[in-house]
Amino acid sequence: MAFAKWMSRLGTETAFEVLAKARQLEAMGREIVHLEIGEPDFDTPRFICDAAVEALRAGYTHYGPSAGLPEVRESISAYVTRTRGVQYGPENVVVTPGAKPIIFFSLIACVEAGDEVIYPDPAFPIYESMVNFLGAKPVPLKLREERGFSVDVDELASLLTDKTRFLILNSPANPTGGVIPKEDLARVAELVRDRDLYVLSDEIYSRILYEGEHHSIASCPGMREKTIILDGHSKTYAMTGWRLGYGVMPVDLANHMTRLMTNSNSCCNVFVQRAGMKALEGPQDEVEAMVAEFQRRRDVIVDGLNAIPGFRCARPKGAFYAFPNVSQIPVPSRQLAADLLDKAGVACLSGTSFGAGGDGYLRFSYANSVKNLETALARIRGYLEEAGLAS
Repeated sequence: MAFAKWMSRLGTETAFEVLAKARQLEAMGREIVHLEIGEPDFDTPRFICDAAVEALRAGYTHYGPSAGLPEVRESISAYVTRTRGVQYGPENVVVTPGAKPIIFFSLIACVEAGDEVIYPDPAFPIYESMVNFLGAKPVPLKLREERGFSVDVDELASLLTDKTRFLILNSPANPTGGVIPKEDLARVAELVRDRDLYVLSDEIYSRILYEGEHHSIASCPGMREKTIILDGHSKTYAMTGWRLGYGVMPVDLANHMTRLMTNSNSCCNVFVQRAGMKALEGPQDEVEAMVAEFQRRRDVIVDGLNAIPGFRCARPKGAFYAFPNVSQIPVPSRQLAADLLDKAGVACLSGTSFGAGGDGYLRFSYANSVKNLETALARIRGYLEEAGLAS
């Protein structure tokens, strides 16, 4: 039987494919350093796990409202109001199983075939995949190393047309670790405030920031009613497997997103929601300690990569990814990533996994121990020297 034609337009997330191959190599006895997957290597804080157990024992094992438990939506709205400086209520919040549904649902609700969607490049690959799936036109906005992988506002202005219905921003960013400065967000807001479009502001790494404060475009004048804030618990609280995310948006859009939840997932796991509420309201010292450790690891891997001939790596300001320029290595980045896994036992991703703008780069997740990062750096240098690629 033939499959529906739109399945051919659906992309993937290469990190999971590389992880699967790395696991196969490990099953064959190989020792692999995992720098491919974007997942904190810390345990979920104990008080969050205890909250989940308590919720189970209290009977949170049944269906809940499609938009999320009322008390959880209230907790999220209070948290976002406090951290973004913009007033929100529970009616603005939709809770989802992970943050990816917010990407998909917001595009489904706002974009039709033929509409244009501007998204960063390189960036999280699901953005472009979902735009293609819906039959809309993906319009890449290049993120350049010389600008700290931030948005070029003048270039954004040149891409806006009467068909632009959606703009995606991501700060701090995957895969680059780039951060959009407050003044640039203000300029972007000036560009789009009076246009008939929504902005999806992916802020999943908002708490993993190494300098300054996080800024959201939602806090710019006139942008609250045009912005969908995407956030969640996976990265901040090391809860990737719990699958808990949320969107904060105008009420009319939240109503549509709730119907999409009803039609797809019914509701998000209710005892997980209760644990997530405890995460937001409980002590944050473990989050702060995790970010401090990520910063230490960032410096180890960035300094180490910059000491390898042919590598040039900017120092990321947020998230937990190093994105070195390897264009001086006489091997395409996709092949280099494959060779590092097969021949050096280091799992990483080609920059092309994140769009055409990632050509000539690799992405390393430094959500791993300093010891393993140092092992990976030694293996990379050794492989390049052995292959005659270090110069």
